[in-house]
Amino acid sequence: MDRLKVSIGGLELKNPVMTASGTFGYGTEYIDFIDLSRLGGIFVKGTTLEPRDGNNYSRMAETASGMLNAVGLQNKGVTYFVQHIYPEIKQYDTNIIVNVSGSSVDDYVKCSERLVDLERIPAIELNISCPNVKEGGMAFGTSCDSAAKVVKAVRKIYPKTLIVKLSPNVTNIGEIARAVEAEGADSVSLVNTFLGMAIDAEKRSPKLSTITGGLSGPCIKPIALRMVWEVYHAVGIPIIGMGGICNWQDAIEFILAGATAIQVGTYNFIDPAASAKIVDGILDYLDRHHILSIDDLIGNLNID
Repeated sequence: MDRLKVSIGGLELKNPVMTASGTFGYGTEYIDFIDLSRLGGIFVKGTTLEPRDGNNYSRMAETASGMLNAVGLQNKGVTYFVQHIYPEIKQYDTNIIVNVSGSSVDDYVKCSERLVDLERIPAIELNISCPNVKEGGMAFGTSCDSAAKVVKAVRKIYPKTLIVKLSPNVTNIGEIARAVEAEGADSVSLVNTFLGMAIDAEKRSPKLSTITGGLSGPCIKPIALRMVWEVYHAVGIPIIGMGGICNWQDAIEFILAGATAIQVGTYNFIDPAASAKIVDGILDYLDRHHILSIDDLIGNLNID
């Protein structure tokens, strides 16, 4: 299985298949359906400095080939994670990466500091798509300056692998990627959800309590692929691709576009064992095409 090994900064993955934050809980919810040791890693539920109740219901709505969510980062905070969740999940035989979110630079820094000494957490994923309430609600990830600011601050205190999750709700995602690379990001993960909405025609009202929410699922895959390809040609750090990945074909497409690894998100709700099946499918693809290593596929898109 060495043929599937990849590296993300200082993070060594047994294979390039991981699960996306917000779709896989803490892994404990899926152990009856999938052998977690078969995965390259799991990105656990978004974690913030202080507990968050999340948004009011309704928080989710189905759409054509996808779903909208507006959960609002509901979690019990980083202290609870360290004291209660980490002891339960640290024995998993896979990489455990914590998704860190915040409403200010200080929030990101303090939350990340609490995770530095956890031996079985080799990396964090900064979610810079959250509202920055101290800057009028602007998301950190929608401007080069704000994205660079939070990455620079966290990089100063976090010595392990630092992955930055990019928002797709921007004009030029390559510019954002270059900005966070310049401030020390070891990798970028993309894309996060697209801003969308759903309306109940009979009630003449929004289906989500927040009116708008994050769109994910197969419907966003073509746009996500394009953005991964753009970022691959913009930066020199590894890319973790996501957005509508349902099977091994989707995973291979993202890798050909330039992703070193991938995350499976929304499809976990449909098939909890999807990630393991994708690992098998990638290995079979390598066999059928007589490819010695997954590295030989990264960004190897034939363009005439």
